[in-house]
Amino acid sequence: MIQIRKANERGHFDHGWLNTYHSFSFSDYYDPAFMGFRSLRVINEDRVQPAIGFPTHPHRDMEIISYVLEGGLAHKDSMGNGSTIRPGDVQRMSAGTGITHSEFNASKEDLVHFLQIWIVPEQRGLKPSYEQTAYSAEEKRGKLRLIASRDGRDGSVTVHQDMSLYASLLGTGQKLVYQSDPKRYSWLQVIGGAIKLNDQLLEAGDGAMVKAEETLAFEGAGKETEEAEILLFDLA
Repeated sequence: MIQIRKANERGHFDHGWLNTYHSFSFSDYYDPAFMGFRSLRVINEDRVQPAIGFPTHPHRDMEIISYVLEGGLAHKDSMGNGSTIRPGDVQRMSAGTGITHSEFNASKEDLVHFLQIWIVPEQRGLKPSYEQTAYSAEEKRGKLRLIASRDGRDGSVTVHQDMSLYASLLGTGQKLVYQSDPKRYSWLQVIGGAIKLNDQLLEAGDGAMVKAEETLAFEGAGKETEEAEILLFDLA
């Protein structure tokens, strides 16, 4: 079963400095039908104006992944980490027993466009930790590149939950297949361009909830020179 969640069905708030879309209930957006999916709790697509951002704030007992699409996201946290996350980078922060951090647009001129993803950890009270790894476009082009997993295999960042997160870039007509355990679940998020998932068309911002499917077939379906970018979550 595949249930598509169209981009325009997401929660949306334009605060001026922040233009944000919520795939699942978050902050002032509440939809009892979309409180999360399995351990996937949040996918927020944020566009932040230059030289502004989220001041220092706390988190606990959550796995937080940042995936930047455009621009640079300046990060600082109470563990002493400080970095600028750019396209191709994946940042994982395990909030555990509690951390504080801030996120600001690193540019004084350009927008920063990124996804913030929250995964509910399999255990509460973990020691806070941080990891950041870069993945080239070539690693994702025409294939599913593992970028986050429970065991950190294949150079992925480590997430404290039974899940695997893949990223891919697909040109028009380019195809790939993912063999899924029908007892597990998947969530597909289309970041840019358009794809067909088992012959169903999805465009930028669309998501798809997948249950009891053994084969997921992807095909780039955008304009001739356009690459589709997707994230695929394999969830217990």
